[in-house]
Amino acid sequence: MTAEQKAAYIFAQSVAALAEIEGMKAENMKRETQKLSMAYDEDSFLAVIARYGINHNSVVGFFNK
Repeated sequence: MTAEQKAAYIFAQSVAALAEIEGMKAENMKRETQKLSMAYDEDSFLAVIARYGINHNSVVGFFNK
């Protein structure tokens, strides 16, 4: 995979993670208006970053392959 392809892949993973996070935020906001507890906490949001492999170490490691 070329450096450009790797960058495109990381970008695509970031967009997918962002879409998931926005959905999580919307669900939390909906639950807040209904006076319910949040569905997603900080750890849930951080898990998305890890699941998509877009944390610092993962990205640096991906480009060093």
